[in-house]
Amino acid sequence: MSKPEMVYLNGELVAHEYAKISVEDRGFNFADGIYEVVRVVGGNLFRVEAHLDRLERGARALQMELPLARQAFRDALHGVARANGTEEGTIYVQLTRGVAPRKHSFPEGARPTLVMLARPFRGATEEYQRDGVSVLTAPDLRWGYCEVKTIGLLPNVMAYQKARSEGGFEAIMVREGKVTEGAHSSAFCVIGGTVYTHPIENILPSITRRFTIEALRGEGVDVREEKVALDAFRTADEVFLVGTTTEVMPVVRMDGKAVSNGKPGDLTRLALQLYLRDLEAARGGAAG
Repeated sequence: MSKPEMVYLNGELVAHEYAKISVEDRGFNFADGIYEVVRVVGGNLFRVEAHLDRLERGARALQMELPLARQAFRDALHGVARANGTEEGTIYVQLTRGVAPRKHSFPEGARPTLVMLARPFRGATEEYQRDGVSVLTAPDLRWGYCEVKTIGLLPNVMAYQKARSEGGFEAIMVREGKVTEGAHSSAFCVIGGTVYTHPIENILPSITRRFTIEALRGEGVDVREEKVALDAFRTADEVFLVGTTTEVMPVVRMDGKAVSNGKPGDLTRLALQLYLRDLEAARGGAAG
């Protein structure tokens, strides 16, 4: 008999089938919550401090109480990974304001609901990273507070589903004619040897995005956080996506047309090389 999947729920490890949340949880009623996805490599937490930083910022922005201190969060993440034997995978962390009768105002005395699920994940496919992927564009219909990693992701879901239904790997979202980011990734393009990505203005402050910018600059690459028009993305020399589970993904087609020569470019391959270097260091036990 296989060992049951264990879920971290409000301070306890519970078998998945017994991990229950109230129908009056504000995450269910209002999407009143935030989340993180932390990568596990070689049993180690990858870039965990950056994830916890963002979780803390999101909680402050939503005036939400964190139920654990920093070290206790780390211990809980390690604990749910170990309980599920997750050496290579992801941990989904969701924090909501808690259970209270359905009213728009913040409830007094509600205790936050904290859930963590550890699942296997081996990384992006080598084929995709070698050959690149196709993306489709979609209007960015999200709210005006995308800097907070909230669980209210319906516009992202709708854009991503449309892309997938038409054979795309990801949806690239466009606001007022400018590319913002992917439905669950950050978007970069390369024009004339310079790398561009949207500034942190009503987009998610992606951790992989930040590390990619820093790593490329460390190699002497000119990286600019500037708004880029969709037409410029379509005619760019290179396009790539980054994210915790996307890793670094070359884009070779947009809306059915080839990006440049239809092959991953040199700066995309460099970004992937630098990402994999950090990933392997974490797998070997380097602090992340």
